[in-house]
Amino acid sequence: MNKKLPIFKLVIDDTIENSGVNFVALVDSPAIKTNWFAFDSKVQYFAQQERQLVTMPLMIADLPIYRRDAEHGEYYVVFDKPTIEKIQQKFMMNGYQGNVNEMHDAKKKVEGVYLVNSFCSDKQMGINAPDMFSDLPDGTWFGTYKFTDKAYWDATVKSGEFQGVSVEGVFDLVDEKAQLEKQIIQTIKQILK
Repeated sequence: MNKKLPIFKLVIDDTIENSGVNFVALVDSPAIKTNWFAFDSKVQYFAQQERQLVTMPLMIADLPIYRRDAEHGEYYVVFDKPTIEKIQQKFMMNGYQGNVNEMHDAKKKVEGVYLVNSFCSDKQMGINAPDMFSDLPDGTWFGTYKFTDKAYWDATVKSGEFQGVSVEGVFDLVDEKAQLEKQIIQTIKQILK
């Protein structure tokens, strides 16, 4: 990670109805740099194959994710544990478990792929990451997707075309450094009064 690039925290605005994650895309290279655990991969081949399930992190707490755009240039974004928990809960409450597309293309919505297990790891509550992802930080959002169409499973997961997922949604960028500086200045002003 290039430490000279700014880091922005991504948050959701509870007053905006569509804020948060509203789709999950099947991708060939996840931005979180963590592939899914396909139960029939060549390395992990065992009886789960017929179940057509993949388990993976959907969002990793405090992981800097590289971004570049015209407005901000190059930068990183992070989601913290409380924000991820809010996003996961809102996603489930909105009934988005079947909102899946390919490579963030709204025209390539996938039918027959459903989120069947969703949770955020929380050591305080005794909710641990799956063994294959035990090195990921507390507050990570995990999910298991069921593929109901065997032909689609074979063509995309089994073939290795897709390696993981990437969330998409509406978020606000918060400049953590600027926000902290503002808070310090406010505190100093209050003390001086």
